[in-house]
Amino acid sequence: MDHLWSPWRYRYVSKASPSDACIFCAKHAEARDEENLIVYRGAHHFVLLNLYPYTTGHLMVAPYSHTANLDDLSPDAAAELMLLTQSSVRLLRSVYKPHGINLGMNLGECAGAGIAGHLHMHVLPRWLGDANFMTTIGETRIMPEDLSETWLKLSNAFRSL
Repeated sequence: MDHLWSPWRYRYVSKASPSDACIFCAKHAEARDEENLIVYRGAHHFVLLNLYPYTTGHLMVAPYSHTANLDDLSPDAAAELMLLTQSSVRLLRSVYKPHGINLGMNLGECAGAGIAGHLHMHVLPRWLGDANFMTTIGETRIMPEDLSETWLKLSNAFRSL
């Protein structure tokens, strides 16, 4: 068995416990957008980088309200979710020039939601060959850009909204 050491991840997993507050609620409640990787705040939702991205630029659009159900969003909040998803796609295409984009929302733990209590839309830029040997056989992702650099690029791009 191969081992890939990532001691930085231990700091994250050792802090979390089932009784901890929702990570999305905690992040948007603080006034530390750069530290919390929030690139944009809308009226009903905020956009943030995934702390453990599948690809560089992996964004999430999450409501301020703590809800697991898409049908609990007001019509205005549902509309903003889609508008921010569209904006995220447009800005990712502008900044990173991906070959494609994955959009996804896992509603419920059995559907694959890592944070089942707070819905969120994933927006992932994709490139030909980004699922190469290291990902498919080595089960390791290689990120070519530090999250702080990604945050800077995308928070600057979102200022155009």
